[in-house]
Amino acid sequence: MRSFSYARAESLDKAVGEIAANRAADPATATVKVIAGGTNLLDLMKADVMRPTRLVDITHLALRTIEDLPDGGLRLGSLATNADTAWDERVVSRYPALHKAILAGASAQLRNMATNGGNMLQRTRCYYFYDTGTPCNKREPGAGCGALIGVNRIHAILGASEHCIATHPSDMAVALAALDATVQVTGPKGERSIPFVDFHRLPGDTPHIESNLVADEIITAIDLPPNRFAAHSTYLKARDRASYAFALVSAAVALDIEDGQIREARLALGGVAHKPWRDKGAEAALAGKPADKNSFRALADAVLQDAKGYEHNRFKIDLARSVIVRAMEEAAGLEPS
Repeated sequence: MRSFSYARAESLDKAVGEIAANRAADPATATVKVIAGGTNLLDLMKADVMRPTRLVDITHLALRTIEDLPDGGLRLGSLATNADTAWDERVVSRYPALHKAILAGASAQLRNMATNGGNMLQRTRCYYFYDTGTPCNKREPGAGCGALIGVNRIHAILGASEHCIATHPSDMAVALAALDATVQVTGPKGERSIPFVDFHRLPGDTPHIESNLVADEIITAIDLPPNRFAAHSTYLKARDRASYAFALVSAAVALDIEDGQIREARLALGGVAHKPWRDKGAEAALAGKPADKNSFRALADAVLQDAKGYEHNRFKIDLARSVIVRAMEEAAGLEPS
């Protein structure tokens, strides 16, 4: 284990100040990381993938509440656990796709420890990212990508680049993308809001930069807007085994249906890209169409028209098509085809 220092922050201002001070004191080498549940960070430190020089513990901050917003939405505190969020009665009744997505992720023990903010920042499960003896542009910029010509069964089919084909592992984030959530953050320059669609990044030529969160900012909450989707939404996850496995392909669906016609459709995919994947053009094309299998198959074809498989993961394209149609049917209340 590499040595590192530790500080416990008793207020948000002190946490932000602690991060800024350490980065200012040694900008060339200081790597300050925030820790809360630690369910991903500690694993990565043990594997020598992440090497922070200082940890700032924020578990004592008052960011654990889940509260109603004046517009009818819901604010999820960044330190609320995944378990508390999944079983909050307002999440269950008003955002059932999010409820299902969280319960589809990890184990009960991990959900009891993992926080909402940490879930947004968990890192890829790419084999080459975890294996420090192989090249990985995400772990070491400029090193290369072992997955491109290696074992790439779990990797991306959409939005990848010649520098990285890793996928984002979160189930919760896929549902939040479909629900048009907003991430609230605080840093030395004050508070700001990041639309969820802009929070995570595609790899491009900088796959080591995974989100638009600035290094000295802390996630304080995730806001869910009010919606009309509760009666017709779901989360469907295809994986190698029934529990405790990351998605090969997943889909969060939210539909607004009136008299059998789709007024609005939302679809986010997991396990297929560097971030939760949405195609708003394909979603918009579904408006006014009947809520039937033909409409859903056309949507799947549109979303996957630019999908690209690699040696071991080409099966994901057909799998994604099936998951999209099945999730849409489930959300619409149709019998699966």
